[in-house]
Amino acid sequence: MNSPDSCHEPARDLPVSGNFDVVVVGGGIAGVAAALAAARSGVPVCLIEKLYALGGLATLGNVIVYLPLCDGRGRQVMAGLTEELLKLSVAGTQQADRLARFDVLPACWQPGGDPAERRKQRYYVDFNPTAFFLALEKMAVDAGITLMYDTRFAGVRREDGRITHVIVENKSGRQALAAGMVIDASGDADVCHAAGEETESLDSNVLAGWFYTLQEGALRLHVLSKKFCPDATCEGGEGPFFRGDVAEDVTGQILGTREMLRARLAEMRQRNPGVEIQPIQAATFPGLRMTRRLVGSYSLRDADKHRWFDDAVGLMSDWRKAGPVWSIPLRCLVAPQTTNLAVAGRCISAATSVWDVTRSIPVCGVTGEAAGVAAALALERYGGDLRRLPAVEVADSLRSRGNLLAPQYVEELPAEESPGAADEAAEQTADKD
Repeated sequence: MNSPDSCHEPARDLPVSGNFDVVVVGGGIAGVAAALAAARSGVPVCLIEKLYALGGLATLGNVIVYLPLCDGRGRQVMAGLTEELLKLSVAGTQQADRLARFDVLPACWQPGGDPAERRKQRYYVDFNPTAFFLALEKMAVDAGITLMYDTRFAGVRREDGRITHVIVENKSGRQALAAGMVIDASGDADVCHAAGEETESLDSNVLAGWFYTLQEGALRLHVLSKKFCPDATCEGGEGPFFRGDVAEDVTGQILGTREMLRARLAEMRQRNPGVEIQPIQAATFPGLRMTRRLVGSYSLRDADKHRWFDDAVGLMSDWRKAGPVWSIPLRCLVAPQTTNLAVAGRCISAATSVWDVTRSIPVCGVTGEAAGVAAALALERYGGDLRRLPAVEVADSLRSRGNLLAPQYVEELPAEESPGAADEAAEQTADKD
């Protein structure tokens, strides 16, 4: 008999509906990059996404700022697949739109661009979220990736320290996918948590949700957010606060954000009497910035900036200010207790002080590509054991794909007196309502 606070579910055999060398959980930028990198290595890949489009917070959340690939002092430090995706995000834009915030590529960062201007203009773009998710989907399908939309990750089967099956649920019911390698790009370390890996969660997320309006024939983006502060290194955030790994908090964040949106619309209409202002595209993805992450054998720290790691498989710059560059160790992408589990995106092993950087779109692209390459190499050469995989092999493969991986890219460069727009906080908006 069931107790008042429990319900017994009988054991059952699950159908195995697919067998893949690499299963990627989460179709945000990190998951897309991981799946593309693995597929381009020649292995069968399945990409699982709980919603109905790719890109996650970047597209379904309207967070349309593809943050800088440069260090703010004229030096590009991220390339490879994350640069390919940046260019894809604005490939269909012929003319910039200031109010909608649709960009074209900065002239100075195109071939033959002025190096002096690169110190004034960071290498980032704003993109059309719908055009981007359509382009991402086509790229994934063309690469031969098996997409599973409307499919929620539900658990894992783990034997002898490795994941043998990823459990999912969708319209076809509960089922299993046999997996050689697994990449957790869920944004919330869901696979890590289910596999018994140590994780860390934050409860400092705030109300946030970017949206568009149509006003006097013009499309306009509005950045709607309470003040966010991940930890004690900045002035306090503006509550209420939410966790991303608690069901009630996720719903509460969405409901609170939409109430804030309705209030903003009412305020705009009051200030503009007689003008029709229509909401066009509200975020359909919760604006949670930092939720749950893996605690790996090493957690990247703020103090690691300008430090070269011997097992570096990626670089990242600081979108918030000019100067800092980090190398990203393979250790931060490898689950300590599960031999065939890698992570990518905002759930990599990074201390809170630098988590705010690792969650950005370009870093998700960098870590996604590194995780996809590592998974394919580990399966091909080391029986699927990521802990046996030498980082140098991953780095060599990434360099061959156009990534910038060398100690000189993390060396600190002197600041000029007037770096201009290089110090601009690219995530801020010019929204004037």
